Amino acid sequence: MTRIPRRRPRALILVAAAGLLLAACSATDTTAGTGRDSAAVPDPGTGHLHGLGIDPADGTVYAAGHHGVFRLKDGSATRVAGRYQDTMGFTVTGPSTFLASGHPAPADPDARSPHLGLIRSTDAGRTWQTLSAEGEADFHSLVQAGDVLYGFDSQSGRVWASTDAGRRWDKRARIAALDLASHAGSAARVWAATGTGLERSTDGGRTFRPVPSAPGLVAVEEPEPGSLVALTPDGRVLAARGDGPWTRLGRLPEGGKATVLTAVTTQRLLAADSTDAVYESADRGRTWMLRHRPATGSEHH
Repeated sequence: MTRIPRRRPRALILVAAAGLLLAACSATDTTAGTGRDSAAVPDPGTGHLHGLGIDPADGTVYAAGHHGVFRLKDGSATRVAGRYQDTMGFTVTGPSTFLASGHPAPADPDARSPHLGLIRSTDAGRTWQTLSAEGEADFHSLVQAGDVLYGFDSQSGRVWASTDAGRRWDKRARIAALDLASHAGSAARVWAATGTGLERSTDGGRTFRPVPSAPGLVAVEEPEPGSLVALTPDGRVLAARGDGPWTRLGRLPEGGKATVLTAVTTQRLLAADSTDAVYESADRGRTWMLRHRPATGSEHH
């Protein structure tokens, strides 16, 4: 495990990294500082959100987006440690322990690569360490299923699997996934929401088959073995056992397109939409409470 170092790379590397980042997601600073002159540039807010979670250490809700990791409290979002890294594939795996992926800011003088690979924080996002795949992987989904960690890498278009906490990976099926789900009680089974449907693997992500009964889904969770909860693009919250049938539980408030779903427990859910609004449900998605809405939100694509 290597702490992300603070050293100035060659100018050529920085220019190349900046170009690649601007062509991909809106990028942010991962390793230290804000990566921007706050006196000259207005704070951009969270940016498009990619992950939500609750720290079991203190119950704080966290949101990860293009402009850092944020603590959500009393309707406001506070950037953790002033870090602006483009945080992707965010998941909470234990008390104050987060996994993520993404990109550093183009202006970050310490950036070594446009892709951070897998990074981990053990102090609730204040500092991060590189675990693996720096310069190679950009995980848009990360799922801890017992001893197996699954990631969907947007660069290779493959599901990756690790059995040593993300230090080494086995590259498995190629699939167009928006989100992955698995459960510790059935870790060989992996679900992939594709936007137009749902696919299932029973061999640890090596092969996938479509689930015929599933509608188009943008996010899926498996809070209990074989029990699924999912989001459609228009914000409907659906549930099913295995192959279905699918039952509508509720719907996100009107706003933007549904983008993120996290099942904290079978009853407690977090969700976000394309306006970067964050919602919470205590009744498995039947009703929703607004946790955060950007002061000047605009829909992202």
